[in-house]
Amino acid sequence: MVSIEDKIMEVIGIEGEGYIFFPNDFIDFGEPKSIGKALERLTEKGLILRLARGIYYYPKQDKIMGLGVLYPSIEEIADSIARRDKARIVPTGIHALNKLGLSTQIPMNFVYLTDGTRRKINIGNGKSIQFRFTSPKNLAFTNKLAMLVTFALKELGQGKITEPQITQLKQILAKESKEKVMADASLMPAWIRTIIKNAYE
Repeated sequence: MVSIEDKIMEVIGIEGEGYIFFPNDFIDFGEPKSIGKALERLTEKGLILRLARGIYYYPKQDKIMGLGVLYPSIEEIADSIARRDKARIVPTGIHALNKLGLSTQIPMNFVYLTDGTRRKINIGNGKSIQFRFTSPKNLAFTNKLAMLVTFALKELGQGKITEPQITQLKQILAKESKEKVMADASLMPAWIRTIIKNAYE
């Protein structure tokens, strides 16, 4: 008889190294308690890693430099949670500014707005991922860059953007067509629309 552990290893083996997964991914393999125990045993054997409560990782190994396990980024973990929950997310706060190169400050608490469940996940080393609920209409952007820029500028506040930040913003926006970004103009506050329009000129 094939064990739950074997079934789990078969699934994650197909997905490949670097796969982030959750107990509910294996709900067809048995009772939640049995799945939890199987994941616990696989963790003890070193075959998988537990990133946080209820979040596991099939470790990716650095085969070139021999540095061992390559851990996923905070963003990869957050995106995996969003996919599981069928929710939309967008970085906000210092995280959004850092992602766009508008701030060099490295956040310890990575904050995302979501139309999914509000929660905070501790991932060790004092770091956490926080999902804050927002109205789905705030995440109705069709363009990811437009959404990220909007929430980053909201974090800075009207009249607070510096010349070096404007220069950086121009470089970021140059990678995406004005038509695609401005397709979401109706979702941006007027002052942010003006900054983005000026950045393209």
